[in-house]
Amino acid sequence: VIDYLWLVIALPLAGALLLHAVGRRIGEPLAGWLASAAIAGSFGVSLIAAIPFIQGEAHEAHHLVLWEWMPAIGATLEIQWDALAALMALVVTGVGTLIHIFAIGYMHGDSRFQRFFVYMNLFMAMMLILVLANNYLMLFVGWEGVGLCSYLLIGFWFEKDANGNAAKKAMIANRVGDWGVLLAMFAMLV
Repeated sequence: VIDYLWLVIALPLAGALLLHAVGRRIGEPLAGWLASAAIAGSFGVSLIAAIPFIQGEAHEAHHLVLWEWMPAIGATLEIQWDALAALMALVVTGVGTLIHIFAIGYMHGDSRFQRFFVYMNLFMAMMLILVLANNYLMLFVGWEGVGLCSYLLIGFWFEKDANGNAAKKAMIANRVGDWGVLLAMFAMLV
């Protein structure tokens, strides 16, 4: 099961890419159900992989290297799967699935229905990268991705000035947070 943990991140990413490509053609509500199915699939994979931790049979962390870029400096895309990662993946994907299903009705009739679900699937993928990261590079990629998706979702109805301004404030706050994360990472590496 551990060998298939990459699906936890890949399913919402694939959902975002697929909806970006064909979301307008498949329309509402199918685009929302496709996005929801991608997150529910991630939840299913997470649940199956978490069973040994739930039953108390597993106690050690597993590591799955997705891609080796510069292993000498620790710049690999690697998932760490332990009890905490399993819990966080279950919370993110479980709550995310419910939010996606709710949003199908909430977004009904919106002209950019499929775009919303592209952003939501991308947000979920970035959140999963953040909570499953096994190194600082991957953690930072997830952190930045969550910040970008927050900006996109907060400013989704950008026609209203208040929404656009709130998105800009969130982006500025995230940039301040970025400096804190970068300083902490540099402090740990030095």
